Amino acid sequence: MTIDAFHGFTLAIVLLFVGKGLVARWGILRRYSIPESLVGGLACALVVFALYYGAGIVVSFDLEARDALLLYFFAAIGLGTDARTLRHGGRPLLILSGLAIGFMVLQNLAGMEMARAFGLDPRAGLMVGSISLTGGVGTTLAWSDHFVQNLGIAQAQELGLAANMIGLIAACTIGGPIASLLMRRHRLQAGDSALEIGTLHSNEQHARLDYYGVLLALLWLNLALMLGYGINALVARTPVTLPAFVGCLLAGILLRMVADWMRPSGGGRLWNWPSMQPGIALVSDISLGLFLTMALMGLRLWELQPVLAFITAAMLVQIALVIAFVLLIVFRAMGKDYQAAVVCAGFGGIALGSTATAIANMTAVTREHGAAREAFIVVPLVCGFVIDIANALVISLMAG
Repeated sequence: MTIDAFHGFTLAIVLLFVGKGLVARWGILRRYSIPESLVGGLACALVVFALYYGAGIVVSFDLEARDALLLYFFAAIGLGTDARTLRHGGRPLLILSGLAIGFMVLQNLAGMEMARAFGLDPRAGLMVGSISLTGGVGTTLAWSDHFVQNLGIAQAQELGLAANMIGLIAACTIGGPIASLLMRRHRLQAGDSALEIGTLHSNEQHARLDYYGVLLALLWLNLALMLGYGINALVARTPVTLPAFVGCLLAGILLRMVADWMRPSGGGRLWNWPSMQPGIALVSDISLGLFLTMALMGLRLWELQPVLAFITAAMLVQIALVIAFVLLIVFRAMGKDYQAAVVCAGFGGIALGSTATAIANMTAVTREHGAAREAFIVVPLVCGFVIDIANALVISLMAG
């Protein structure tokens, strides 16, 4: 049974409502900042899993809109980034980059040791290391042929995709509880600045949306996507490989810089940030929620069965490693403040899932506790510029 793109998108909206309803009803989900999209998307994946084993029905979804939603989200992040705040991101950016690269090596060493313990080629452990967890599905598929054809590891792709599947769920699950633990243990408080994404759970005041502001928001988001496509096309002509969302993130930042610089002192008709901001925040919040819901509802959990024993053991080790690394190293290195706690919530996404899960974790925390602008600048830049390039070098060196 194949669900077409229109019905799949509509189902994702329903599932996001389900997730929001359950999070609103169950305080424990809010307390530990569990993303609403995780609740709705995983519920769908479990129903699909039950249909497969109970009735032999294979349900698949055409998720055509999923990638476009991610591009809108990062374009919104870019437009919401004041260039003046980028100056404050230099040192944290370098620190988090170093931590992420160091953790890739640690992650791969753990995967290789687990593979050796199960009598497999140690290099198979790289497929449950930074290839699938830090790199994601795209990196897994890109390296699978090399592992199968050149290294003789027959189940490389299955191992990588299974690890990524579990990592995606784990990343969404551990981020919020980690931040909550750190905030309680260190009695951290958020600042007073307004959220750029979403609204506080405890805030009964809703941002004022007006027709002109929302229309402006959509215009500038589409302009950011158009410029982002151009940036991606230029990057594609070079040896550098970057995810598509990076171009849209950069485009949003550039457009915001140019618009702020050229805006007349009395305000321009085509750039009015106070009017646009509620619309930008709304579109970004909806885009991220629907993207992650669609990513989770498309999981085919039964595909874990052939490699279940090794994957289960390896992923338990990797998840424990992430939690220990975040609590003992990342939080201290990033400053031991509220911003650091939000970055820690996102680090699970960096190390186990994807950029989207990192941002979803941070969004869930800030919706509950308050804004963390530096975290929303540093984490996407590390994910976009550092992770893929550094991961390729680490994998090349360790794969031999």
